[in-house]
Amino acid sequence: MTFAATVLTLYPEMFPGPLGTSLAGRALREERWSLETVQIRDFATDKHRSVDDTPAGGGAGMVMRADVLAAALDSVAGAGTDDRPVIAMSPRGRPLDQQRVRALAQGPGVTVLCGRFEGYDERLFEARDIELVSIGDYVLSGGEMGALVLLDACIRLLPGVMGAASSGDDESFETGLLEYPQYTRPVTWEGRTIPEVLRSGDHAKIAAWRKHRAEVDTRLRRPDLWERHEGARVRSPSGARRRDEEV
Repeated sequence: MTFAATVLTLYPEMFPGPLGTSLAGRALREERWSLETVQIRDFATDKHRSVDDTPAGGGAGMVMRADVLAAALDSVAGAGTDDRPVIAMSPRGRPLDQQRVRALAQGPGVTVLCGRFEGYDERLFEARDIELVSIGDYVLSGGEMGALVLLDACIRLLPGVMGAASSGDDESFETGLLEYPQYTRPVTWEGRTIPEVLRSGDHAKIAAWRKHRAEVDTRLRRPDLWERHEGARVRSPSGARRRDEEV
């Protein structure tokens, strides 16, 4: 099954962009995923092809119109793609995480709506089943960069895209922790040496070292992740037993 991506945007020329290179680009050429862009402006109804208007209640900037956006979305759904989730990129959305990415990658694809200006008329979300997603606590010029991030995260998880099926198993966020530090040749560089345990050939010791470093780095660099990880561990049956044993 091909992962089908449809992107609704005012700037279709931004796609595939970086998704046309490297792993994603090769997967696109191999038809492991497909890409369609929809020009939102094509669904404007006035001679100026307006897609936005002034915010109700006053204020700076412009707001994307619900009627134009709905017409664009409905045209995609009418093509038989309504089994795919519709995601609107927005700083007001749920933070994108690896769990959601993996769920999307296992599905038939995604329809992504890219906002501009001050955002969307809220009535669009009252009238249509749309999931708001954010890639971080900052504001971009538009949703296109966020859409590229979301799609890249999904595409790399598709079967056959990464060299080995297990390539992503130990990456950051897959286990609720940051990934452990990585090293490669030369063994010594600027007086700094690869940790001896990684050169020992003892797989059990290497695994233990990697787990320990992942925990230490997560606790120091991302205390928010560490708190969630510890909470999940305590709530799980095995985690509860570990805590009891420690007591």
